[in-house]
Amino acid sequence: MKMYIKSVMVEDQDKAQAFYTNTLGFRVKHEIPMGEHKWLTLVSSEEPEGVELALEPNQYPAAKALQESLMADGIPWTAFSVDDIEAEVKRLQAAGVTFTQPPMKAGGATMAVFDDTCGNLIQLIELDDA
Repeated sequence: MKMYIKSVMVEDQDKAQAFYTNTLGFRVKHEIPMGEHKWLTLVSSEEPEGVELALEPNQYPAAKALQESLMADGIPWTAFSVDDIEAEVKRLQAAGVTFTQPPMKAGGATMAVFDDTCGNLIQLIELDDA
């Protein structure tokens, strides 16, 4: 089975689209108006045919409560893999991204966590060479 969509709940789809494309470097794959909201998916610039990231409006009360709980507890909503975490953290900090956890070694990986400005913490992970 192949993964097609990974979702992130966001407070404002337009704000999230700007952050995830302009700051993080994702590309819009689908943007389909659906009334007040839209079906909005992004892909990595490095893998345009890879897994799509859906920016879902957090209008469902249970989803909004989960998002707020994870943020309050400092738990990332999801994680993105990077090849060079130190370089990526520097690049994002230069773009104004706030990190809640600087890069730290844990097991066979180095991880950092940032605030996506849309109600989520996102973890970056660089796996150690095997």
